[in-house]
Amino acid sequence: MIEFESVSKTYPDGTVAVEEFSLVVPSHRSVVLVGSSGSGKSTLLQMVNRMVEPTGGRVAIDGEDVAGRDAVGLRRSIGYVLQHGGLLPHRTVLDNIATVPVLNGTRRRRARTEAAGLLERVGLDPSLGRRYPSQLSGGQQQRVGVARALASDPNILLMDEPFGAVDPIVRRELQDELARLQADLGKTIIFVTHDVDEALRLGDEVVVLRRHGVIAQRGTPAEILASPADDFVRDFVGADREERRLTVRKVDGRDVAVDGTGRPVGVLHP
Repeated sequence: MIEFESVSKTYPDGTVAVEEFSLVVPSHRSVVLVGSSGSGKSTLLQMVNRMVEPTGGRVAIDGEDVAGRDAVGLRRSIGYVLQHGGLLPHRTVLDNIATVPVLNGTRRRRARTEAAGLLERVGLDPSLGRRYPSQLSGGQQQRVGVARALASDPNILLMDEPFGAVDPIVRRELQDELARLQADLGKTIIFVTHDVDEALRLGDEVVVLRRHGVIAQRGTPAEILASPADDFVRDFVGADREERRLTVRKVDGRDVAVDGTGRPVGVLHP
């Protein structure tokens, strides 16, 4: 469990990133922080692994204040996936994935063998392990980034706009892959995005942020779509957009869901 207890962040120049933010992220659940630029979502994420230190309040993991943890050890115990993968260009894919286990004392041969297994887990051919990051597509690099984050079998995954730099088709594939992995592994995930559709697809709980980390609404995707808290949330999630307004039509004896423009979006199954 991750707890944010009235955390704030003000930088030395007076810039306020986060004001009095409180949230509990339950173990084995996926919570998505979604908001526009300036909402403090990445700052909040980086408070968990002490990449950013709060100027007020505290962040705790299973009741222990992270401020009392060794920063290096803390970061090695938490999986972290960045927007552009953050892979080391001079190391092969296998060695990128094996980095943290080796630093934690695992023998290199064993770490590389386990890294090959992780490539399969994230949907990549193990033969790609011999390549360097520059020899991979953007989507492949992001999958390697996820594999590297999983390599030390952490309880917590922090994901900072991890799929924002790839094209829409690959992004959808990566979202599906993450959902499959989470169903199998049950990690505690904080996922940051500015894409509300991505948030609604991936979150057990979605937290919609205003500027400075002020919570506009939190709830399940269904709760937020069904009952936006106010006009800000309604506009942000597009609750009144035509593609959100679904009705059912009979077509050749099947129930077909169509949006507000009459475009079919799916078939209902009993």
